[in-house]
Amino acid sequence: MRKTLYLLLMAVLLACGMACGAEFNNEDLHYVISYKWGLIHKDAGDATLSLRQHGANYNLKLTAKTKPWADRIYKVRDTLLGTVRRVDLRPISYSKITHEKGKYDRDDIKFTTYRTVTKGNVVRSKLRDGVMKRTEKTLTGSGPVFDMLSVFYYLRHLDYAKLQANHVYKATIFSGSKAETIKIRSLGKERIKLKNKTQREAYHIKFNFTQDGGQKSSDDIDTWISTDDAHIPLYLVGKLPIGEVRVNYVN
Repeated sequence: MRKTLYLLLMAVLLACGMACGAEFNNEDLHYVISYKWGLIHKDAGDATLSLRQHGANYNLKLTAKTKPWADRIYKVRDTLLGTVRRVDLRPISYSKITHEKGKYDRDDIKFTTYRTVTKGNVVRSKLRDGVMKRTEKTLTGSGPVFDMLSVFYYLRHLDYAKLQANHVYKATIFSGSKAETIKIRSLGKERIKLKNKTQREAYHIKFNFTQDGGQKSSDDIDTWISTDDAHIPLYLVGKLPIGEVRVNYVN
């Protein structure tokens, strides 16, 4: 399920001179997560991404859970929480709470930025056999830095119509255990069929993930973003060791 959260949220395109400030209204976006391998194509989970205005900030929340049949194989109940500034979507705090296959993990990150350098103070908690273990570490990144929630909303500020095909942008993501570099390029417009059989025009975007000086940390991800002003991710595909995971926007 952690891979599916990346598929849902690991979308970032950061032009340094891009103007921010557009307002988001309170919203809930719903997704179905499915597994595809050969002739097998089965819905495996659901996810809901929510935003609420709160003073000068936005409070963000993602919940993801496996369906009953998948619970018997690998039960997942995950929650991501985040707070970002409304003025520029800069992250203030981020939490990842995971209940997977009987294990409990939690990562909490507090962000501080000075000039072009951002630091994340990370507290990691793991519950194993009734014993809670906590560790702390600091992640550092320069230039645009986000987490797995704030990056999703920054993505939706972009003017995709002005992107040049195959032009590459990059940013840094703090995920709790590591800092990853994400590169993104636009492959132009395509017409796609959604899960409800309707067709939509979308921007095809490809993501590449690296860390430690360029070492690939995850497989590439393809996503299709709506061409309207909302820029909602409509469809995402990522490879697994066997088969692939697909994320479909429902409503």
